[in-house]
Amino acid sequence: MDDRRKKLKFRAWRRGFREIDLILGPFADQNLRGMDETGLAEFEALLDAPDQEVFDWILQRRVAPGEFQTPILRAIQEFRLNLPGQT
Repeated sequence: MDDRRKKLKFRAWRRGFREIDLILGPFADQNLRGMDETGLAEFEALLDAPDQEVFDWILQRRVAPGEFQTPILRAIQEFRLNLPGQT
């Protein structure tokens, strides 16, 4: 795994907000290797956004602003629905 992917994986697991760590960390584990440059940029942008906002977007409590309505966000939302104990 290249350095950029390693850094993104680390950031996904250690955001400081446990609920989002438990979604973004496993998502990164399963998907970072296969992401192209666009996917990596979209994922990185989500990691740069405020935790609570990203969490609300993933849980679809709030609609993400247009620049965050990306295939990666949709993939994370779908991924979350398939995690054990999630609905």
